[in-house]
Parts: sequence; structure tokens; C-alpha cells
Amino acid sequence: MGKSGAVTFGVIIGNRDVFPRELAAKGRKEVLSRLESAGVEAVAVSESETPSGVVETIADAEACARLFRGRSGDIDGVFVCLPNFGDERAVANAIKWSGLDVPVFVHAYPDELGALSNSERRDAFCGKLSVCNNLRQYGVKYSLGRSHVVHPSSEEFVADVTWFATLCRVVKGVKNARVGCLGARTTAFNTVRYSERLLEAAGVSVETKSLLDAVSQMHKLGDGEARVREKLEELVGYVPGTERAPKPAVLASAKLAVVLEEWIRDCRLDAVAIQCWPAMQDAIQMFPCNVMSLLSNGLVPAACETDVMGALAMYALQLSGGSPSGVFDWNNNFGDDGNRMILFHCGNCPVSMMSEASTGFNMIASKSQEERFTYCTIHGAMKPGKIAFARLATDEINGKIRAVIGDGEITNDTIETFGSTGVLRVGRLQDLLYVLAISGFEHHVALNYGARTDVLFEAFTRYLGWEVYYHDADTTDPALQAGTRRYSPW
Repeated sequence: MGKSGAVTFGVIIGNRDVFPRELAAKGRKEVLSRLESAGVEAVAVSESETPSGVVETIADAEACARLFRGRSGDIDGVFVCLPNFGDERAVANAIKWSGLDVPVFVHAYPDELGALSNSERRDAFCGKLSVCNNLRQYGVKYSLGRSHVVHPSSEEFVADVTWFATLCRVVKGVKNARVGCLGARTTAFNTVRYSERLLEAAGVSVETKSLLDAVSQMHKLGDGEARVREKLEELVGYVPGTERAPKPAVLASAKLAVVLEEWIRDCRLDAVAIQCWPAMQDAIQMFPCNVMSLLSNGLVPAACETDVMGALAMYALQLSGGSPSGVFDWNNNFGDDGNRMILFHCGNCPVSMMSEASTGFNMIASKSQEERFTYCTIHGAMKPGKIAFARLATDEINGKIRAVIGDGEITNDTIETFGSTGVLRVGRLQDLLYVLAISGFEHHVALNYGARTDVLFEAFTRYLGWEVYYHDADTTDPALQAGTRRYSPW
């Protein structure tokens, strides 16, 4: 993002000499004002750098590209605005010569039926097609709004800007993501295998840390150290019932949290995946669920069972929604209802995603271990409401990264069980489960209440080049009708 933390657009105002320049100049002021009110920082050539601050000639394109190169570290996306037809070569050259590899959005002004004289007409409707044609020739990836032409004074324009800003945040975040993996994959969990090389090629780095190293650091922390006591107090206040858990388990949780947060800070990690049972219970005699929940709630997504792709999916959802993500198993049928199912983990759900939460122990693990060694898991139900889901996977055989995304709803249904749970309703759930199973996707799924799957689809397919099955997409979408959102099993 930009220096202030806001999304920053490189803005190109197109102009063509045979159309009224005053329309472009006026459009420039309108668009920059609307972007500012939407919380977007704009980088655009000034009126002293090009005539009226628009991009029309080769010299204008050079000036614009030079400005963008100088601010390349700040610019998250390029916003092209056509108040009139615009010079498509100048627009394409400015982007090409800038060297930027960021999302591009193309916007065009509408004409007014009573203003189609030679001195008033815009023809941006047509010019947008020419700009897009040239961008395609230049190999520049770009995005469009739902309507072909939109006036900046409209709410639809603001919605387009918000959508594009979110898209820029997702693309930049995922392409530069750093995921930590604590511990080795448990032998039994072949399902969470992944390719570090495919991730690195997509810009995602994985930083590993041995469980032995983490345990050694925990043992070096004194029980009375200030940072340990502070984290202990935070954990007790975070989940009701923690004060009733075995004190050694809670103290171990506090020390683990201190070690993990130091690792996250030093290695600049965006998300983490953590080895769980039985190694951690044998080594430090507790479950890390409360610590992972605390991390996810603080916007550092944490997935269990060294599920790096699950952690990355949690992070992508978080980038598009701005709120914490959780990770669950696609776990049980809900009676004979073919469109509802039970989500379950033992569990590490962020408390902000739950209607109720309390600290408990892992009842499954307690069958083979002493109960006091199976704390601190989080028990309770998820909040009802609309929710987005995502699963990412690496396909090493075909050299691809694949995804399943979609939307559903956490219902008010209650179930008698333990762990972190929720009842998820998804239209055509059986079709979704068929795709998951026939394609060999993992049994974990990331969920987020505020995420936008339309943004994820655009980011994953257009800018990252991943193969996506978008479940229950809008069937009126021309792209879906054309079959571009269809998914071919592995």
C-alpha cells in the first residue's frame, strides 16, 4: 500500500486531440476528487507536466511513465479514466513504459443524449474498447466494472473504486506473502502436502522453523518474565474459561505465543501453519489452539496441521474482507439436508467469529493422552451470517495452483458436540463436494465473514494465473455463461 497505508492508484486521464480537451480537464478534477473522497491516494501527472494534466501524446506518456516509475513502491494499481475517447496508444505506452506489474482498471464516462454535438460529445464508450484492445496487444492485464460507462458522481463509480482497491490489496498481498511453517508435517497428514517451488514462483515465500527450536526457546523463558505474564493475562482475558484450565497448559500457551510472535515479527510473516498433535502434546503437553485463535483474531492467520495452503487461503480471504479468517474441516453431513453440512475443528476459531467460546480440552486426543495434556482448545459455535470460503492447493503434476471459492451462510442451527463448530448452508452443496472429492482437494477450508469472492476470482485468475472453481457464481455473468469460470478436475 502507499506510504500512509491507504491504497494508491497511478491515475491516467486519457485525451484525444479531436475531442474537447475541457471535458478531459474537467473529468480529471472530478475523478481525482472522487478518488480522494473514497480514501484513495492518487499519483497523476500535474497540469505543469502535461497540458491539462492529461495523457495524449508520446511525450505525455513518457512523463506519466517516468512519474509512475519514481513512485513504483507506492502504486498498488493503475486507474485509467477516459472522459472522452482518449488516445489508446498513449495510455498503453504509459503503462508499458512505467514497468509496473499491478492491476489496471479501465473506466469511461457516459455521453448524454442531449450533448452529442461536435463540441460536446465524448465517445468514451467507443474509446474504452480501443484502449482495451491496445492493452491486450501489449500484454497488459486489466479489469473492468460491471457497466461499460459510469459517471464519477454515481454510487456505482464508488463501488467500482472500492472493488478495485480491494483487488489491488489482494493481489499485492498474495504476490508478496510470507507464510511461516512451524514443525514438520505429521506423517499421517499427506493431505496437507504442498509445493514450495510453485508458491515461490507465484511470489509466496515459506519460512520454516523446527518444533524443537520453538520448544527450546520456550524452555528458556522464565515463568515470571514480564512478556510471559502479559501474554498469560491476555490469553485468560481472551477466552472465557481459560482460568479454569490446567495452569501448566495455560503457561505453556503464553510462552508459545511469545515465541511465535517474535518469529512472526523477525521473519515478517503474514500467516503461519503449525504442527499439532501428537508431537506438540508430547513436547509441551498442551494444544496450541488458543494461541492460534489469538493470532488469527489479530489478523495473522494461523492454520493447524502445517497446512500452509490453508493459511494462505485464510490470508487471501482476510485481505479481501479486512476481518479475521478461520480454518475448519468439511466434516459432517447435516442429517439428510443436502445443502447443509457441519464444519468442525478441535478448535482454533478466532473468537470474533463465534457466538460463544470457552476453553476446553481435545476430547478426541484425550482417548490416547492424559486429559490434562489436551488443553487449550476452543469450544463454541460460529456466528450466523453470510460467509465466504476458499481452498487453495498446489498441483505439482501439472505445475499449477488451484482454488475453490464460493459463498454460503452459517445458520442458526445448533449441534451437540465439542470443539469449534458451525452449520454451513451452500446452494448445490452436493455439486461442490463432488468437485472437492473428484479433484482431490484437501479436507480443510478457510472461511471469512467479510470477504468478497468476486475479488478473489479476479485476483486469482486474471493476475495470478491460477485455476479456479467458483461455486454458485452469478449465472447472469457473461464470463460464467461463456464457460471461463468452469473448472476441469485434475
